[in-house]
Amino acid sequence: MDQKIPYDDYQLPVVFLPSYENPPAWVPPQDRINHPDYNNELTQFLPRTIVLQKPPGAQLGFNIRGGKASQLGIFISKVVPDSDAHRAGLQEGDQVLSVNEVDFQDIEHSKAVEILKTAREILMRVRYFPYNYQRQKERTVH
Repeated sequence: MDQKIPYDDYQLPVVFLPSYENPPAWVPPQDRINHPDYNNELTQFLPRTIVLQKPPGAQLGFNIRGGKASQLGIFISKVVPDSDAHRAGLQEGDQVLSVNEVDFQDIEHSKAVEILKTAREILMRVRYFPYNYQRQKERTVH
């Protein structure tokens, strides 16, 4: 009969693991392409280029959040429907990698805003990265 050993009688260190969960059922590779448990479309996560023209006094059509203080980068937090940014393919959850060849991966929020507001032509490298996006605090750029 199994007897439980009192906690104090274990030799240190003691590690308690979570209960075992069965892994998902194995699906043969040839069947995975149309299987609902497998998403084979990874191109949405690849970096892409967005080009925007901004006439003087015009709004950008998107908001950003994040920056150096968050240690997660600059993210698109909102895209105005039917704006030039929306038509160019910018989407909520995109991480801004660079703007006009300025690295945005470790930039202060205020500096990012300044670059975006003063540029007349914006060449952005972005990638869809919703995981870190959820951890950002919202900041607005018009």
